[in-house]
Amino acid sequence: MRPDTSRWRAESAYGFMDEAGVDHLAWECLRRNGDYQQDYRDLRRADNLGKPLPEPMESRWGLRFRGPATSDGRRPTDLLE
Repeated sequence: MRPDTSRWRAESAYGFMDEAGVDHLAWECLRRNGDYQQDYRDLRRADNLGKPLPEPMESRWGLRFRGPATSDGRRPTDLLE
């Protein structure tokens, strides 16, 4: 999972942040975290994306997401449990 950083300076790329709730802000910060990205890669390699997070990862990140991760800037609904 490597986010597209080519437009990081473009204000229009962050327009959705003006309306984002706390859950969306948390997701935007979390998905940019290198350690989280490594955990995500590990889950993907083990084909465990659809399964509950292992307890150490759940404790480390403190969030539980219902749906799959996206990196395209869409505003997912019902992200947090």
